[in-house]
Amino acid sequence: MDRIDHLFNQYANTSSNLIDPEGIEELCSNLEVPHTDIRILMLAWKMKAEKQGYFTQEEWRRGLKALRADTLSKLKKALPELEKEVRRQSNFADFYAYAFRYCLTEEKQKSIDIETICQLLDIVMGSTFRAQVDYFVEYLKIQNDYKVINMDQWMGFYRFCNEISFPEMTEYNPELAWPLVLDSFVEWISEKQA
Repeated sequence: MDRIDHLFNQYANTSSNLIDPEGIEELCSNLEVPHTDIRILMLAWKMKAEKQGYFTQEEWRRGLKALRADTLSKLKKALPELEKEVRRQSNFADFYAYAFRYCLTEEKQKSIDIETICQLLDIVMGSTFRAQVDYFVEYLKIQNDYKVINMDQWMGFYRFCNEISFPEMTEYNPELAWPLVLDSFVEWISEKQA
């Protein structure tokens, strides 16, 4: 634990005793990964970090202990394993929901603006569901009905990617409980393909 704390202190802001955005950028630089890399979000998930851009000492300890990493080089080696762990079906839905909650910046906030959602979808789902993400992002950018996306809509898109064959979408039934944004999205794609 001492080595984990020593590593924490290397990146922590001494006045707040938190690793703040500057500390995270320095950590990313030392790990040789961009701060927008999905593995940094996965690291936050592993720590169960509550506030975007900040790691408390307790969160840091929890994450690094679980990864068995008490040095920078061990943390660097743990990232590919962490990515495999997150990508397992049993963990990915939890990670996907976490990514949304982590991006809520205010306590009472319940939704995220379209621009941020588009970036988040690309980071979180882009490598697994490229076509669906590209189409959905394109749709979100041109439509005028939605300024924000809430958790129900976010999770609905995850379900859509897992249950609906794309681009045929023959299994899609608008009578089922899909968020309206997905009904509109499917309609938009059908018109586009017609």
